[in-house]
Amino acid sequence: MTTTQTPPRETERAAPGRAVRLGAVGGRWIDDRVGGAGLVKFFARKIFPDHWSFMFGEVALYSFVILLISGTFLTMFFVPSMDEVIYDGVYEPLQGLHVSKAFESTLHISFEVRGGLLFRQIHHWSALVFMVAIFVHMFRVFFTGAFRKPREINWLVGFSLMVLGLVAGFSGYSLPDDVLSGNGLRIVEGLMLAMPLVGPFLSFWLFGGEFPGHDIIPRLFTIHILLVPAAILGLIALHLAMLVAHKHTQYPGPGRTDKNVVGFPLFPVYTAKAGGFFFLVFGIIALISATTAINPVWIYGPYDPSPVSAGSQPDWYMLFTDGGLRLIPGWEFTIFGYVISLNMLIPMGFYAVFLAFLALYPFLEAWVTGDNREHHVLDLPYNVPVRTGLGVAWISIYFILCLGATNDLLAVALKLSINDLTWLYRISIFVVPVLVFYITKRLCLSIQRHKRGLALHGVETSKVVRMDNGEMLEIHEPLDDYERWVLVDVDQFRPLKAGKGVSGLRARATSFFFKDYVEPVTPEELHHALEHGRHETHKIDRVIESSGDHQSN
Repeated sequence: MTTTQTPPRETERAAPGRAVRLGAVGGRWIDDRVGGAGLVKFFARKIFPDHWSFMFGEVALYSFVILLISGTFLTMFFVPSMDEVIYDGVYEPLQGLHVSKAFESTLHISFEVRGGLLFRQIHHWSALVFMVAIFVHMFRVFFTGAFRKPREINWLVGFSLMVLGLVAGFSGYSLPDDVLSGNGLRIVEGLMLAMPLVGPFLSFWLFGGEFPGHDIIPRLFTIHILLVPAAILGLIALHLAMLVAHKHTQYPGPGRTDKNVVGFPLFPVYTAKAGGFFFLVFGIIALISATTAINPVWIYGPYDPSPVSAGSQPDWYMLFTDGGLRLIPGWEFTIFGYVISLNMLIPMGFYAVFLAFLALYPFLEAWVTGDNREHHVLDLPYNVPVRTGLGVAWISIYFILCLGATNDLLAVALKLSINDLTWLYRISIFVVPVLVFYITKRLCLSIQRHKRGLALHGVETSKVVRMDNGEMLEIHEPLDDYERWVLVDVDQFRPLKAGKGVSGLRARATSFFFKDYVEPVTPEELHHALEHGRHETHKIDRVIESSGDHQSN
């Protein structure tokens, strides 16, 4: 005998527990006063597209959270003071040396605080990952045109985050007061002293007197743990708020337009993915930090301003600043008793132009193209060859400057002349960007032609069929509708013409941006190609069928 149990009716179900009822009452009370339910519902149903390249921004955000967590721990033990003490800690090679309290506390964290060295290295490695993620994220935005209207201001916010990351990194690795950080501060002092008239006053104000003074470490500490993090947090909040307001960009595809977003809701899909991705980033950084040493200040020793050390380089994201100083010749002249140090002023001016180009590029491109439309669908980089070439040229300059900052190490490692390497980089910084721009542009145009052929004819299979009349036909694998849509849905924006308020300079700039262009596939061409492909496929199928019949006979 079997029995069945019928589910209770709604009225017969068990009443919710006391805790659930209290939670409902409390949630209703809060919602009546702050209106949180509507806001939560709005964010929970916000749609985000799914693509692996969007994760770089998340990596930057998560690494910054890790920076805050590890930095809070380190702040509890670090002493931001340049007062001299005699080191008597557990690291025997430095016992008895006169060091600053900042350096002594750094050694104390590294050797005597439980987990201190791990947290120091997590903090340093997460700073490197933060800057890597920002750079890659910015250039993903650059190459795909995600900075176009209405996101120009958000691009400036992202650029400001990159600059603040540079400031945070420099102020952070200057705090231990070791030889490496002291050399970096010495370069900053030299740059300030090179400024005519105001330079010495700026140096005295920053260092609190003659270099290195007694005030720079406390001041950098305030900048590093208070001012810069607060500014970064504010800009991140603004960045995310504008991201929500403008909708998320998406790559081209069927059904994706500038008026919609195709993807998954924030809750529960992206909430779960984001949580797991955060712990994945945290775990990888912790693994690297536990197995790979970075910034071993006990090997460098405390900073002594009297000697000049060779072979010292800053972290990778600041290498370009050192490279420019090394590559410029020692040019200077005197006017009215003031020494004008061109070997300092020219690099500083170049850095300003170098970074300003990146910051202002969205406005420059909008002026050149005259494109004032809203864009939510991204460009494929090969469809905008000039922009892609300019971006790769900018990156090539950055790499050359970084190589220039390592000319002494490379000369020793490769047994080459440091003078020959320096001249190679000096010439390369004028020649390589032009070559890289031209090669990148030609590659983009070649890819456009290749993609045009794929859209019309499909993928070559290298299989050839001989017809009865001797004609040779190659079998092509047709693209699916999604792949074909991406290839034919190309923005056909055309350049401006001189006149009607368009200056000759602007018209020439527009011509430079658009003049080399592969015409996209028209609907008529696509229809004709598909009909021709079906006809050839039918002929090939008949030949294959007839050959099969002969073999069976």
